[in-house]
Amino acid sequence: MTRRPSVLVFAGADPSGGAGIAADILAIAAQGAHALPVITALTVQDNDRVFAVEPVAPELLRRQAQALIDRIAIDAVKIGIPGSAANAAAIAQLIAQWRLVRPSLPVVLDPVLASGHGDVLSRDDAVLALAPLLPVTTIIVPNGPEALALGGVENLLAQGCRHVLVTGGHGEGDEVLNRWVDAHGGERAWRWPRLPGAFHGSGCTLASAIAARLALGQALPDALAQAQSYCHAALAGAYAIAPGQLMPQRFIQ
Repeated sequence: MTRRPSVLVFAGADPSGGAGIAADILAIAAQGAHALPVITALTVQDNDRVFAVEPVAPELLRRQAQALIDRIAIDAVKIGIPGSAANAAAIAQLIAQWRLVRPSLPVVLDPVLASGHGDVLSRDDAVLALAPLLPVTTIIVPNGPEALALGGVENLLAQGCRHVLVTGGHGEGDEVLNRWVDAHGGERAWRWPRLPGAFHGSGCTLASAIAARLALGQALPDALAQAQSYCHAALAGAYAIAPGQLMPQRFIQ
C-alpha cells in the first residue's frame, strides 16, 4: 500500500467553510497529499466578517499534535492563525523538538493578521503572537499589508524565516505580482492576471498548496510555481454562497 504524504496543519475553524482548516484540507487534498488538521481556535464568522475568536487551550493544541506526531510520519507543516500567543509558542516548541529528528522538515506560515475587513484573528497582538514562529519557518507567505505590518521582507529574514513570498493580491493594476526573496539574496517574481472580486481564504489556499507540494518532495521553486498556478485556477473558478467574498473552487486537479 502506498503511503500518501501528510501535512500537519495548525489553523482555526471557519464555519463558513471558506478559510482556515476547511480551506487547508481541500487545497492539500487537491495536490495529492493528506491534511492532519489541528484546531487552534474556534471562530464566529461568515464569508465576509469575523465576529469572535476563541483559541483552544495550549495544552489541548499540544495534545492534538502530539497524538499525530507519535503515530504518523509528517512531511510538512502549515500554520495559519495560532489564536493566541501561548498557542504560537506551543507550536514553535513542537516544531523545534521535531527538527531535532528531522532538520529539513518544511514549515509554511500564512501570517493571517486580520480578515479582509480588518477583523482581528488573535486574542493577543497578532504581530507579536507570530514572533515565536518566525525562527522555525521555512517560508512565510504574507500579502503586501501583512508584510508591512511584520516589518518588511528584510525584517522577516532577519527574524529567522528562510524564504518570503509576498503576494500582490491587495495591489492595483491588471496584474498581481508575487515576489519571492530568500535569505541568501535570491529573488524571483511571478505575474498573474488580476481577477475581479474578493475571495475568502485565498491565502490559506496558497500556503496549504505550497506545504502539500513540499510534502510531496518538490523543490521549493517548483512547489511555489505549481501552488500559485493552482491557487490562480481556484480563484478563477470561485463561486458565491452569499453576497460578498467568493469561495475559491479548491477541489480541482
